[in-house]
Amino acid sequence: MNTPSDPRLSAVFDAIDAFNDADPNVELENGVPWPKERLYSRRMSAWLDRLAPDAPLELKIAARGQHIGRWQIPREEFPADRAGYHRWRSRLQRYHAERLGEMLSTFAFSTSEIERVQSLVRKERLKQDPETQLLEDVICLVFLESYFADFATRHDEEKLIGILRKTWPKMSPRGQQAALGLHLPDPLRKLVERALEGIDSGR
Repeated sequence: MNTPSDPRLSAVFDAIDAFNDADPNVELENGVPWPKERLYSRRMSAWLDRLAPDAPLELKIAARGQHIGRWQIPREEFPADRAGYHRWRSRLQRYHAERLGEMLSTFAFSTSEIERVQSLVRKERLKQDPETQLLEDVICLVFLESYFADFATRHDEEKLIGILRKTWPKMSPRGQQAALGLHLPDPLRKLVERALEGIDSGR
């Protein structure tokens, strides 16, 4: 049985970070430039630690590597419609699982450990597997806290409310409670409130 203090964890994190350092896309955090997916992975780890500091090793790796090398499969390579979006997302999940599998095989990980990380990254058995659900909670919270504001500038209000209404049921009650505690700007908080009113009323 592995524990969160497994000595392999820091080595894997370093390898994931080094891989994501090659991301040509840059994002600022507090005025400091970061490779976009390197920053995303750190945010994922931070939220997982907040929700479940004793999470299993495989889940910690899956959170850190959930977007590993994401820039290598651009959205623009797929049709702009909804079907194209889902094809892109499915391809990304397979790609992330493949990269992590290759990486973990260079460390002292068993086949079952590697397969577990890959299953989590592919988000298999969502709603049935508590760890997959926890990973989904973390993904939603990272989006709401760090990316929703920018996303909101590129879409109209009704579309944003629709996205929020689809996102909310993806989270567990624990994730939803954490989302309600986020310090969002007033316009975004009002959007969330409107979205939740729609869910409550069954619309």
